[in-house]
Amino acid sequence: MTSTHDYWGNRCSPRTHVQTDENFHHGRRTDPNCNLEDTLIFSEEDLEAMIELHNDALVISFLLNNTRIKRVLVDPSSSANIIRSEVVEQLEMLNRVAPIPRVLHDFNMTGEVTKGEINLLIHTSGVIQNTKFQVFNGDMRYNALLGRPWIHSMREVPSTLHQVIKFSHEGRNHDHNGEQQAVKEIFAVHNKVPNPRARS
Repeated sequence: MTSTHDYWGNRCSPRTHVQTDENFHHGRRTDPNCNLEDTLIFSEEDLEAMIELHNDALVISFLLNNTRIKRVLVDPSSSANIIRSEVVEQLEMLNRVAPIPRVLHDFNMTGEVTKGEINLLIHTSGVIQNTKFQVFNGDMRYNALLGRPWIHSMREVPSTLHQVIKFSHEGRNHDHNGEQQAVKEIFAVHNKVPNPRARS
């Protein structure tokens, strides 16, 4: 098997881009070319906090100007970071939006024009990252969406199965857990029973 470099420049076999339990034997790494400190590991322990077996999206929250922004979708299929215009307005930051509209295409190639873009300092798991967002004025299930630009700049590996994001920063590995209950609430179907009409 040919070797390659993982996300942090360590020479590893391709299977060790993300380490799992099968890469260890009696507590020791089976691949001697990789350092534990630079390797992200998903294990069965990550599944213990799951509500149940699921098919949920990965939804998190982050801090922005000491305000917790909830219902944030982590979407590796998106080529842009997106934030709702209402969120920017509530944070009184509309004056910082650069009028640089962009057309965003959905999976069915339907185009939506953004209001502009804004750079925001977002705080996740003790790390602050300057992040460019496209400001969207339409309807969204989520308050924000973090796509590949943020995922790659943070050098993160998200897992919808484990409902966690793992990344390395300044020599330390970090976990940012998803909020599975929030996903359940977003997509919950509420069946309302109509009140019976009084008969005369």
